[in-house]
Amino acid sequence: MNRIEGGVCAPQGFQATSVHCGIRQNQTKKDLSLIFSNTPANAAAVYTTNLVKGAPLTVTKNNLRNGKAQAIICNSGNANTCNANGIEIAESMCELVADALHIDKTDVIVGSTGIIGQPLNIEPIKNGIPTLVANLSNTGSQEAAAGIMTTDTKLKEVALEFDINGTTCKIGGIAKGSGMIHPNMATMLVFITSDVNIDSNLLQQALSDTVKDTFNMISVDGDTSTNDMCVIIANGLANNTKITEEDESYNVFVQALNELMVNLCRKIAKDGEGATRLIECTVSEAETKDIAKTVAKSVVCSSLLKAAIFGSDANWGRILCAIGYSGAKLDVNKIDVSFKSNKGSIEVCKNGSGVDFSEEKAKEILLEDEIEILVSLNSGTNSATAWGCDLTYDYVKINGDYRS
Repeated sequence: MNRIEGGVCAPQGFQATSVHCGIRQNQTKKDLSLIFSNTPANAAAVYTTNLVKGAPLTVTKNNLRNGKAQAIICNSGNANTCNANGIEIAESMCELVADALHIDKTDVIVGSTGIIGQPLNIEPIKNGIPTLVANLSNTGSQEAAAGIMTTDTKLKEVALEFDINGTTCKIGGIAKGSGMIHPNMATMLVFITSDVNIDSNLLQQALSDTVKDTFNMISVDGDTSTNDMCVIIANGLANNTKITEEDESYNVFVQALNELMVNLCRKIAKDGEGATRLIECTVSEAETKDIAKTVAKSVVCSSLLKAAIFGSDANWGRILCAIGYSGAKLDVNKIDVSFKSNKGSIEVCKNGSGVDFSEEKAKEILLEDEIEILVSLNSGTNSATAWGCDLTYDYVKINGDYRS
């Protein structure tokens, strides 16, 4: 499996682009993105569990009832959530794109991200779509990624090439996500494309299963967004023998999907609002997979631990504290904890108790921008990884004047 360039345009038959249509006041920022498959594709999605959902999620869910899609339209700057005419606006976005691309409106996936509760005017979108469609390019992935950014500071784009029974296949993805990230199903906005030929039901299964160990294991701030959605469309242009059962070909595809998602997870967590450090917590030797996942996520969700990482403080007691209130059934007297980064690793806790360690060495390790927290429960063979970021002054600054 090889990392390649191209993002969502790396797989065969996909184009993408973005424009500034006028939703956002800052004219230097793109605010409308489009991804298009030259041929109809199988599609699958997962959505936020927040009871307050953006109108685009309702429309997308209806459009994907047949497991088919050919285009993704997404705006930034306005979430189209809690609006009386939200459904009408989202449906209009689908219709406008469908007319311009000469496809069925039910084959369009629609997404929105930005401020909640403000009306979304369809006119800028309507005026921007002709240029958007005209600018579609097989090198437009980065533009599309830029068009869905809100408080993100970095583009989030990944593509992989892999082999299925001698056939070269590709998968690519873009994502946005910096704040309001604490999903329990999907995350932020993630758009994935692939040229793999796979049954739509299996595509949905692969996505739903893989999300559980990837996007569901991220937390930036404990807030679950109203507009979280992860979508994948696969057009089959790689011409591999169609995947119709859970065989080795399916397993290879799932492995590729998992690797892509993990890459995006790390990018999203590292770019958390105001963040200076990525936190990756790996829990090993757990009695069950669920225990490992519960513990890992509890650690990355701890505001006290996140603040300690910001200060490069090896305050491992906060890790034990987070494990203790996680609700997982485990023996706290068996827990080992280490910190690790490019500067090395250091054990700070053994069998639930502190050990002598060099504070200077620990500080050196924790000053790096990617920090691993290694937790061993010494009770089984299961493991899990969760991703988060440190908690900084800038997080409050960003969210204190988000609307301005």
